[in-house]
Amino acid sequence: MMTGLHVRDLVTEFHSRSGVTRALHNISFDVGANEVVGVVGESGSGKSTVVRSVIKLLMPPGRVMEGTAEFDGQDLIRLSERQIRQIRGKEIGFVAQNPFSALNPVVRIEKQFANIAKAHGLKVDTESRARALDLLASSGVNDPERVMRGYAHELSGGMAQRVVIAMALYLNPRLVIADEPTTALDLTVQRQVLDTLTRLTKDCGRSMLIVTHDLGVVANYCDRVLVMYRGRIVEQGPVSEVFVRPQDPYTVSLLNSVVQPKAAGTAHPTELSESRSI
Repeated sequence: MMTGLHVRDLVTEFHSRSGVTRALHNISFDVGANEVVGVVGESGSGKSTVVRSVIKLLMPPGRVMEGTAEFDGQDLIRLSERQIRQIRGKEIGFVAQNPFSALNPVVRIEKQFANIAKAHGLKVDTESRARALDLLASSGVNDPERVMRGYAHELSGGMAQRVVIAMALYLNPRLVIADEPTTALDLTVQRQVLDTLTRLTKDCGRSMLIVTHDLGVVANYCDRVLVMYRGRIVEQGPVSEVFVRPQDPYTVSLLNSVVQPKAAGTAHPTELSESRSI
């Protein structure tokens, strides 16, 4: 059995009274074991639609029309809602773009951790609570005990995102999917959160698929990159190859839009070390 995530020929459309819009055109890619893969492209290129299609978080009128997304021998696309809920959280962790939309504003953080465990038939006890506290501390949350007793509205954006990261890792998933996890944060906090997320992913041998419009994030944190344009993957490969010797004209234009290229006309990943968006 192949490990990791294997997406093949994924087609997603949005159906409305005014017609049908094809958002994804035959998307195929892999996320291997212990690998961090970045999905990059301009707004509207289909990045978030890809990950939400794969884990069945796509909202109507979006529909997956064709393709497969195999994870541990199961096609996620074909699973029922009940079946996919057992995989989301336990086997695949999800970090949303807006942490406050992922957290319940009227439920204490401690109760939200407990609800995650209960949803997967796990016992809520002192050991599970201690794990939540350890994850909060590892995620850079100051005074985890106070945060556990509190509510989401009492947290800053950076602290809320750290709590969401801890929740995504709470059941020890093997794959983490992060959908533009630092968009609403300032540059310093972005770097801190990404350092934390990558460390907690790689230290435990997890894989990660991270969606971003920031080439600096891909250069600094990813092993491989998928470049998207108008619902298609126009180029993919190791970051060191794609960023140094891009083959597709769109990839070249992306790189040239955020750096001043050298005479060879390409940019080295280290030149994208500062956070730069497209």
